[in-house]
Amino acid sequence: MNPKEIIQEFFNSKSGEIMKAKRLAGARKFARKSWTAWPIGLLIVSLCSCGSSQKVRADDPSSAPRVAVVKAVRRSISNTLEIAAEFQPFQEIDVYAKVSGYIQKLYIDWGTHVTQGQLLAVLEIPELQQQLQLDEAAVHRSEQDLARSNEELSRAQSSYTVTHLTYTRLADVQKNRPELVAQEEIDEAQGKDLEANAGVSSAKDAVAGAEQALIGSKASLEKDKAMFAYARISAPFNGVVTRMDAYTGSLLPAGTSSIKGDQALCRLSENDLLRLVIPVPERAVAGIRLGQPIEVAVSALNKNFTGKVVRYSDQIDMDTRTMHTELQVPNPNYEIVPGMYADVKLPLQTNANVLVLPIQAVQPKGTGEGTVLVVNSSNRIEERNVTLGIQTSDSFEILSGIQENEMAVFGEQGQYKPGMLVVPQLTQASGAE
Repeated sequence: MNPKEIIQEFFNSKSGEIMKAKRLAGARKFARKSWTAWPIGLLIVSLCSCGSSQKVRADDPSSAPRVAVVKAVRRSISNTLEIAAEFQPFQEIDVYAKVSGYIQKLYIDWGTHVTQGQLLAVLEIPELQQQLQLDEAAVHRSEQDLARSNEELSRAQSSYTVTHLTYTRLADVQKNRPELVAQEEIDEAQGKDLEANAGVSSAKDAVAGAEQALIGSKASLEKDKAMFAYARISAPFNGVVTRMDAYTGSLLPAGTSSIKGDQALCRLSENDLLRLVIPVPERAVAGIRLGQPIEVAVSALNKNFTGKVVRYSDQIDMDTRTMHTELQVPNPNYEIVPGMYADVKLPLQTNANVLVLPIQAVQPKGTGEGTVLVVNSSNRIEERNVTLGIQTSDSFEILSGIQENEMAVFGEQGQYKPGMLVVPQLTQASGAE
């Protein structure tokens, strides 16, 4: 090999090595770029696949969330005002004795239920019994005096009849045959006639006096009988003995004065019918009507009763700006005890047959406005603006924005968006009819 060939081979070998080195460096650089871009590509592919998966699941009814809904229904709704009041007996009295006496027999005790006219106690009054005997004797004496006076009247009338007939006959004879009868005889007969007539008048006065005496004796007897009847103390009305003040052998004074220190037999309360006195605020006065039924809640019994407005003052108190109003609440089973507290629910406004939704299905956003999430026929969420009417403790009146029997989301609504596919589950809201 000549020198020229040796030099050419040397350069060829160097060029090969240089090209080989360049290819090796390029491969390494490409490898570095490829490994850097690979995770980004994987991430993009992953995100695309995830988005597609979520979209598929959102439109899939089997994966749609379940949501509690209620139907918009029509019923009566009332806006009420609650006022606390205390039950009182319909009437309550202290039973006093009309006449003073010792308690001989006692038929009652604490908590005894009595009916009108039932005997409560019998008093022993010996002096009044003696007075009755004297009165009866006076009546018998007056009756005898009257009988004697009537006999005297009969005798006087008979005597007058004879003397008057004699005088009349003599007067006729003298008129027809004056020479047969002396004037002296005529005068004597006339005097006896006048005397007999006066006797009749006197006898009549005696009879009248005897009759008045008899009437007085009988009146005195009846009076003492009436007083003696008060020895039997009876219940003036149906009620319950809520307090005893005297027992057998106690001396009850006559309750003829208004002194509070007078001792009573007992206290009697009519508890089968109770009163509720409530101060109705001025803004609720216009809604009060006689005979109006009112709902009454008794927390101690965890039970509601129905009362009735029976009377009101028809005037607002200038100091409290309230009106005195009374309710009657029947209590035939004596469930309610006087002194218990009650929450009286006064209706301020009542609308019948209106569209109603529970308050948990409405989001108020101002005076008379609100929003409701409605589940349409495609089971997708719709946001509706509604107009609100009166509000109660558990419901809203819906004036517009939703139709009857449409379903609204009940409860928490922040997790649902318009257009979302859901599975509605009908629920019964508390307070709905």
